[in-house]
Amino acid sequence: MKRILSCLLAILMMTLAFAGCSSTPADAPADGETKTFTVGFDAAFPPYGYADENGEYVGFDLDLAAEVAKRNNWELVLKPIDWNAKDMQREDSYTWSKPYVDNSQVIVVRADAGIAKLTDLADKTVIVQTESSAEAALTAEEDNDANLALAATFKKLERVPDYNTAFMKLESGAADAVAMDVGVANYQVTSRGEGFVILDETISEEQYGVGFKLGNTELRDTVEATLDAMVADGTFTKIAEEWGLSDAVCLGK
Repeated sequence: MKRILSCLLAILMMTLAFAGCSSTPADAPADGETKTFTVGFDAAFPPYGYADENGEYVGFDLDLAAEVAKRNNWELVLKPIDWNAKDMQREDSYTWSKPYVDNSQVIVVRADAGIAKLTDLADKTVIVQTESSAEAALTAEEDNDANLALAATFKKLERVPDYNTAFMKLESGAADAVAMDVGVANYQVTSRGEGFVILDETISEEQYGVGFKLGNTELRDTVEATLDAMVADGTFTKIAEEWGLSDAVCLGK
């Protein structure tokens, strides 16, 4: 299964991947006029977007959005969104940018769990974030026979609102595995120490794009052009490196 998602759409959750975006008309503002650039994002989706220990919103997508806003003289407005919103699942409800991040869905388990491959998940409890790409990868009915067969072997497919809850359950033994985006998985495994591992097999591949209000090609084109300029001058790569996502980005490659 391959999708173009937006963190807004985590929708299919993408980091939103950089969340869905909207603003006033995309042309440059007149002198003395400030236009807002509103970015919706999942506030519990590190390293793409999340609240740090000080309660400040940070992340790869948010740094990209800040740079895009700066270069267009827009005022950036960050808007955490409810990833459970059903309408955000529909890709055809948005106008999409070209992809900027390659991603895949992987399985994280405790290092001492004795789970080394997907077939070891039989009779296990597997957690997904509600309305996430991982949930879609394991439940989508179309062209998904292998993953549906895999999910049918689970003892339970459990949905939780965020990955902090997922890892609490995994660490306590209340669950056996978490299915999630590889970028988030790498962040969680690295930040939590040596107690978790990522299985080598993936359950799906996808790409993240930026979702805009349907039909707003003007804003989409402006943001795409700005991101392309950031790639050309090295800013995009620098931001990706700062968040450990150099191997995940695809824009400009």
